[in-house]
Amino acid sequence: MIEVLCAKELGDAAKKRISEIFVDAFGHHLSFFSKDKNKLAKALEHMFVLDVFHIALFEGEIAGMAACTNSDVHSVNHDQSELRRHFGIYKGTIANVVFKREFQKPIKMGKRTALIEFFATDPKYRRRGVAKAIMNHLLSLPQYDEYILELTNTDPRVIRLYEKLGFREFERIKQKYSRLSGLDYMVYMRYTK
Repeated sequence: MIEVLCAKELGDAAKKRISEIFVDAFGHHLSFFSKDKNKLAKALEHMFVLDVFHIALFEGEIAGMAACTNSDVHSVNHDQSELRRHFGIYKGTIANVVFKREFQKPIKMGKRTALIEFFATDPKYRRRGVAKAIMNHLLSLPQYDEYILELTNTDPRVIRLYEKLGFREFERIKQKYSRLSGLDYMVYMRYTK
C-alpha cells in the first residue's frame, strides 16, 4: 500500500530521507562539491521546504518525493553558512551562488499553475508504483489546473514516460555553467487538466 502525503505532516524528521533520495537522484550533478553521497545529503538536508514536498510512503518508509509549488514559494531555501560548514568556504560559497541561480530562480506562472520539481524515487522502490502514486496525487490537487514539470534528465525514455502521462515538452534551456552544475539542459513539460 502506497500513501502520499505532504512532508510537513512528518515534520523535520522527513528532511533527512528527502535529502538522501535527492542526492541519490541528483547528486551526480553536484559532484563538484563532493562525491561522497553522505556528505552531500548532510549538507543539503537543511534546505528542503516541507510545505511543498509530497512524499510516498511504501510500507511506512519514505520511498519517493516531489516538490509541487506555485510561483509564490520556492521548494528549497538554502543557508550559505550551512553549505560552507559542510563543503568548506570556497566550495560552500560557490554552492550558494549556483543554488541561488538554479533553485531560486523566478518562474512566472499563473496562480492555478504548479511547478513540479525534484521528482525522485529511491532505487529499491522503483517499478512498484511509487512515482505513479505521487504523480496521481499531485495531478489531483484541486488548486491547480496546469502543471509544469522541470526535468534535469534529457533521456528520451524519461521524456516518453512523462508524455504517456499527458505532459508535453515546451522548452529546453541550455545551462550556462554546466561544468559546475553538471546540467547541460533543463527540460520543461506542461500538463493541463
